[in-house]
Amino acid sequence: MQRIAKFEKVSLAQFTEGWRDIFGTETGAAASYEQLPLPRRATVGSAGYDFSVPFDLELAPGQTAKIPTGIRAAIEDGWVLLIFPRSGLGFRYRLQLNNTVGVIDSDYYYSANEGHIFIKITNDSNEGRILALKAGDCFAQGIFTPFGITEDDDADGVRDGGFGSTG
Repeated sequence: MQRIAKFEKVSLAQFTEGWRDIFGTETGAAASYEQLPLPRRATVGSAGYDFSVPFDLELAPGQTAKIPTGIRAAIEDGWVLLIFPRSGLGFRYRLQLNNTVGVIDSDYYYSANEGHIFIKITNDSNEGRILALKAGDCFAQGIFTPFGITEDDDADGVRDGGFGSTG
């Protein structure tokens, strides 16, 4: 296996900014930040690194939540981190990522927001199931994969942000 990336926490200040955006207050941010685990694989054969929710969360069918993970990823050039719902949650609750698949590029790490990975999810259950997660529960998984570029590629832009930052 190639070792091509490293997970880190964003700074407490950056996490608190994301927390404030979600909750409108800083209350609870520092305590949640201290408890954040870095994403990990559950088994030697696992492809996915599990991301944990930093707070208790309950989503009724059709409800959406934006999750500040507090995590960033230093990724080698030529690789990308793809984010998916955990398989079991997708199967039981039709848990969906609002952008279908999260794409974390290697240059996102250097953005002004420290490359803070946010994951927006929706409980798309059509069986009336309420999704309940406790702080620390794993809800998404990230998989590193290589990518290629075209022979005539001439990209020279510089990223500074997430959604919409590259045009």
